[in-house]
Amino acid sequence: MSAAARVWMITGASSGLGLDMTCHVLQQGDIAVATVRKPEMLNNIKAQYGDSLLVLKVDVAVQQDIIDAFKKVQEVFGRLDVVVSNAGVSVLGEIEGTTDEAARAMFEVNFWGATHVLQEAVRFMREVNPPGKGGRIIQITSGTGIVGYPACGFYSASKHAMEGLTETLAKEVDPAWNIKVTAITLGAFRTNAVATGMVKLPPHPAYGNSASAASRRAILASLTDKMDPAFQMTGDTAKAAGVLYRLSELPSPPVRLVLNCVELARHKIAEFSKELEEYASWSEGLNLD
Repeated sequence: MSAAARVWMITGASSGLGLDMTCHVLQQGDIAVATVRKPEMLNNIKAQYGDSLLVLKVDVAVQQDIIDAFKKVQEVFGRLDVVVSNAGVSVLGEIEGTTDEAARAMFEVNFWGATHVLQEAVRFMREVNPPGKGGRIIQITSGTGIVGYPACGFYSASKHAMEGLTETLAKEVDPAWNIKVTAITLGAFRTNAVATGMVKLPPHPAYGNSASAASRRAILASLTDKMDPAFQMTGDTAKAAGVLYRLSELPSPPVRLVLNCVELARHKIAEFSKELEEYASWSEGLNLD
């Protein structure tokens, strides 16, 4: 193992951004630890890169799997430079029509799974890496983490939660640890997430003429060649992987990086600012006398 090669851990590496991130890391001559639920999905890449790729069977909804994965990294490589927390699933359904079971199962992956990855990443970079060496932690979130999207309410809630948690973690870590934390607010990228990573619940009958119904139609149309222009998945995850690699090399990375949904973020800021100023006076006179 070259001393110059960095060691990366990437969760959810079987497809989409996780897979492209793994391939990009390996192409740069670095070492990738790819966590997946089905290791055989990476057999071809493993055959190509050999010992530069360590594939681990991990279900991020199982905390012990995450703990064991970090222990394996310590055992094999003794250090860890970059963690990309990418694993996630989604639920299509109105808030009123989403079962507790479906919502809780998604939160076990998107929130608790990601949270446990962040916790172990910080611990490893502080206690296993040499003092002050630190590392980079990249948490993948979504544009729905800053803007609510009808028919994806619980998914949006899980991403809002991770936006807040990641930002808070970035403020909590001691600067002396040299651990840099960034949330990636990701727009629409062309992946198989809708086809394979989304639980699709039946539409609630009361919402047939709502924004939720329109959103549902647009999302499901992405499975065909009749995609709604308002729901264009224009992003290329291979290109995004290159951007994240460049981000990992910055000495002072941003706490949040918006990718492929800049206009969405700008609209959110403008909308929030307008309402803030319109009702700012309502906060006057609320202090204790």
